[in-house]
Amino acid sequence: SCPCALVISVPLSFFGGMGAVSRAGMIAKGGMALENLAKAGVAVFDKTGTLTTGTFSVTQVQATGMEQGQLLRLVAGAESASSHPIARAIVAAAGGQEIPVENLKEIPGRGISAVVEGRQVCAGNRMMMEELGFSPEEVQAGGTVVYAAVDGSYAGCILLEDTVKPGAREALAELRALGVRETVMLTGDREHAAASVAQRLGLTRWFAGLLPQDKVEKVRELQESKDTLIFVGDGVNDAPVLAMAGVGVAMGGIGSDAAVEAADLVLLKDDLRSLPKAIRISRKTMAVARQNIIFALAVKFAVLLLSILGMASMWLAVFADVGVAVLAILNATRAGR
Repeated sequence: SCPCALVISVPLSFFGGMGAVSRAGMIAKGGMALENLAKAGVAVFDKTGTLTTGTFSVTQVQATGMEQGQLLRLVAGAESASSHPIARAIVAAAGGQEIPVENLKEIPGRGISAVVEGRQVCAGNRMMMEELGFSPEEVQAGGTVVYAAVDGSYAGCILLEDTVKPGAREALAELRALGVRETVMLTGDREHAAASVAQRLGLTRWFAGLLPQDKVEKVRELQESKDTLIFVGDGVNDAPVLAMAGVGVAMGGIGSDAAVEAADLVLLKDDLRSLPKAIRISRKTMAVARQNIIFALAVKFAVLLLSILGMASMWLAVFADVGVAVLAILNATRAGR
């Protein structure tokens, strides 16, 4: 009647799995994270900082009605207070000089506006320009585009490029080999930039031009399938999606505190190749836990049957309790290796 083998060995299997995950450079927040990870069938990724390095460089400035250097300086002034990687790249391209800025206002999902050197500057995505009444020509090249309006007139755009993270392509290929049937990218970037990254990485699908609330809706749609969904992100805006995903995975190094707090699994080395390792460990952990459950119950029922038939001795009963518990505990330690 004593369930020692089940009560002790199953939690130990999960503790062993969590220890193995820790030694592989990750933190799993509980056994439920491992259990869901083992069933993962869809992997959804944020783009900047997750699939790409988040290190941008300005490749081109297209100015209308002013010099390229002047446009770059005005946009850099507006972006100077932002910590976003794109903003930092524009400020660096302008020489990193301190530029007087007033009335700075950030518009979520759109861009930023400010008075720079006495001129009203609005810098952001295409949606921001359209809301201001402009229809800028679509830039066909890959990369991220920051459009700008100065003093109520369209002033041009700045083109930046990001680089794919080392090991990202290998990690995605390994996920597919492990049975993850869909790999999806969600980004607020424009379609051309998203398609360029998705094709280089071999992603199944991608969705571009998304606001933070749009990402939540997309993940909700993707979760309608029976497969457990993994979401991997790093920013503050990713925190709601990380919290609602089957398994939220945060980049621990560059990730925001909000993302790390909301995640179920944290990749301390910011290396996506750790994710397939975590899935393999979680599946081994679940296999060991199932072995312990089946072994413990099978022996219990076998000895119970023998006792009904009058064929069970006290020593056999001791083995069915203490002996099985010891064997199950020893088996549980395999999850940690």
